[in-house]
Amino acid sequence: QVQLVESGGGLVQPGGSLRLSCAVSGILFGIYATGWYRQAPGKQRELVAIIASGGGGTNYAASVKGRFTISADNAKNTVYLQMNSLKPEDTAVYYCAADLVYSHLWTGAADYWGQGTQVTVSS
Repeated sequence: QVQLVESGGGLVQPGGSLRLSCAVSGILFGIYATGWYRQAPGKQRELVAIIASGGGGTNYAASVKGRFTISADNAKNTVYLQMNSLKPEDTAVYYCAADLVYSHLWTGAADYWGQGTQVTVSS
């Protein structure tokens, strides 16, 4: 059974930081590309960041580039999203996803998804 379990969300003030984690089980983590997405109330889900299998190349949404960093620990089967300089517009439910095909993550068509973790940026 494949499971992706996000953690690390919460309430943070503008300018603050959070690190999200996504623990992956049931698949051979090292050969899967993984990514983070977010969905704010009333808005469509959007791609935040992707990392290629084996901790390879990364890509970011323009809105988070320079503030967020995606990384993967193959020994722990975990993908992370370090979020710095958070803004109120970063408020959303954040989801992680995994797929064998990197391009599927670009289109949001990943095979496996987590349940999401809420991030709220507010003073």
